[in-house]
Amino acid sequence: MPNLKEVKTRISSVTSTQQITKAMKMVAAAKLRKAQNNIIQMRPYAEKLGEILANVSNGLDNEEGNHFGVVREVEKVLIIAVTSDRGLCGAFNSNVGKTVVNLIQDSYSGQHVAGDVHVLTIGKKGRDYFKKRGFHVIDTFSESFSNLSFVTISKAAEFAMNAFGDKTYDRVELVYNEFKNIANQVIRTENYLPLMPDSNTKSSTAIDYIFQPEKVALVEEIIPKSLKIQLYKAVLESNASEHGARMTAMEKATENASELLKDLQISYNRTRQAAITKEILEIVAGAEALG
Repeated sequence: MPNLKEVKTRISSVTSTQQITKAMKMVAAAKLRKAQNNIIQMRPYAEKLGEILANVSNGLDNEEGNHFGVVREVEKVLIIAVTSDRGLCGAFNSNVGKTVVNLIQDSYSGQHVAGDVHVLTIGKKGRDYFKKRGFHVIDTFSESFSNLSFVTISKAAEFAMNAFGDKTYDRVELVYNEFKNIANQVIRTENYLPLMPDSNTKSSTAIDYIFQPEKVALVEEIIPKSLKIQLYKAVLESNASEHGARMTAMEKATENASELLKDLQISYNRTRQAAITKEILEIVAGAEALG
């Protein structure tokens, strides 16, 4: 049985940990509110822009500005993995890592063996995860969350677009956590490039747009902007999911600490009672010896 000092030390340690988890939960809740508002405001704009892009880009030739829709034989692949900068958010980051690994094994095993699968990480945890496992990591944008903005994420999108345009990569995939609610985040794997016809487009018939300025100039402006918005939306989804996952993890950790404190308090009381009983027995034995 542990002595009183050991039990008291453990109680003090668990209490301090519980205070930290409570504080982290409150901080995550405050950040989640802002991140949730950002993604709720972004979704309608991103969806509508994607719908317009799907209608406009259908039927366009490469000469008409749709060079991002060129489908080539897949030899080199870039996977954009969106994680977080910090841990303590449950399986949030590891789920992205496992999904990317499974995607490579299932769809790009040949390219991976040839060394033609690269991972672009947005988030430090993703960078550390893939480097540790020997993947070719492009970590130029891994610290984007330290200054999260559309401009910052646009640079990552431009890198992917330029790399696809100059045939450095034949396929670009996007893996991230989609925010559903505080307790639920869903891993999404989306084709980023080349642009594919959207089967989820609400309108089943093409819309006849009037282009002003000319069609080529307008499409060349819309497609890159839409791709930047698509990546920015994914990062905002991931950001809100991160805070939700951390809030849930810290709440669970706080509850576990409470349960552990109850067990430690019982152990402390038993140890204290045993010590008191032992002292009484020693006193009685001493009194009898003197008698």
